[in-house]
Amino acid sequence: MHIHILGICGTFMGSMAVLAKELGHHVTGSDANVYPPMSTQLQAQGIELTQGYDPAQLDPAPDLVVIGNAMSRGNPAVEYVLNKGLPYVSGPQWLADHVLQGRWVLAVAGTHGKTTTSSMLAWVLEHAGMSPGFLIGGVPQNFSVSARLGDTPFFVIEADEYDSAFFDKRSKFVHYRPRTAILNNLEFDHADIFPDLPAIERQFHHLVRTIPSEGLIIHPTTEPALLRVIEMGCWTPVQTTGAGGQWQVKLLSEDGSKFEVMFEGAVQGVVEWDMTGQHNVANALATLAAARHVGVVPSMGIAALSAFKSVKRRMEKVAEVRGITIYDDFAHHPTAIATTLDGLRKRIGDAPLIAIIEPRSNSMKLGAHRDGLPESVVDADQVIWYSPANLGWDLGATAALCTVPSIVSDSLEGIIERVKSQAQPGTHVVIMSNGGFGGLHGKLAEALQ
Repeated sequence: MHIHILGICGTFMGSMAVLAKELGHHVTGSDANVYPPMSTQLQAQGIELTQGYDPAQLDPAPDLVVIGNAMSRGNPAVEYVLNKGLPYVSGPQWLADHVLQGRWVLAVAGTHGKTTTSSMLAWVLEHAGMSPGFLIGGVPQNFSVSARLGDTPFFVIEADEYDSAFFDKRSKFVHYRPRTAILNNLEFDHADIFPDLPAIERQFHHLVRTIPSEGLIIHPTTEPALLRVIEMGCWTPVQTTGAGGQWQVKLLSEDGSKFEVMFEGAVQGVVEWDMTGQHNVANALATLAAARHVGVVPSMGIAALSAFKSVKRRMEKVAEVRGITIYDDFAHHPTAIATTLDGLRKRIGDAPLIAIIEPRSNSMKLGAHRDGLPESVVDADQVIWYSPANLGWDLGATAALCTVPSIVSDSLEGIIERVKSQAQPGTHVVIMSNGGFGGLHGKLAEALQ
């Protein structure tokens, strides 16, 4: 079967393409922006990519068009599909019908940490010899691919609350029907499709409604929005993590790189790993709870986490030039920025820390998070904000509210010059964006040589 995917370079759609290829389909796709790591992963799989949405790519007609949620009415390829009556489906629906049917789905939902936690969970199951399938919105370094079918009943999926397609406004995760569900946290995000936090809570409640009574829901005790979701109705056993929960930790190092795990008061072992930050400690606890639900004893899960290598673009060290370390991070919400910088600050101590931030997500462009941004960067020594041409609000006014030195730049060259003038050996530079950022990471490393 020839499947053509519109919006193939998104993390979800690209991963879905890999699974379709593995199922034996002839897969092609197109996107407005074809950039790594997804483009390189797809090309390595022999998937043909087209830049742009010229309807010519749909002639001869494929057997099925999978339409990504970034596509909207008015897109020339979408209009062609509708006018010609070509068969089409959303990505989550295709996945539910052709990959998840009949499997034990372990879903990881929440505003933050979905990619890292689903990567941890897939790795823990792999380490335990359970060879899970998975679809992750990033490339876990323990696997080097973002998706695979797997040949056992278990399938780990990053369960996103974003909508499914222009013709299906339900959250993607409503399609997945998990048996084990991690609800990591819940804050307001995706301001382009949700009016407020209660609207997102309602979608999480729809997810909870699909989880069987023999399943398991795992959530932290510290998230009021998730408690409200559970109070709307829950028919499934629940385990909680964190203060007052069944799963708890005792930090053995301030940066979160070593901690003791307890379940129902009994010590299960010590995780010692390369990760930092309280958020990753919380992710690890939820992972151990979910893995235990499918039969992985905590001591085995702890051993696996100690060998966990994180995810590409999640505080990934991409270069070290003349003693200056450059990291690539996906953070695009004030909470994610704050927890990431806090974890790094605790690891590097007083070393100079420069944060370069591109407000690129739809919620960022709409200004939904601007009030939280000044507070999110307090652990940096200085911040460079990148102002893209289409930003609809005054980034300079936000930068002016920061308590650490902050400047706004509208060019990559300006950012590079600023870093060159400021960075000394021993400086740590974190580049934060949920896009390719014009290849800034490589250009900066080259300029610093």
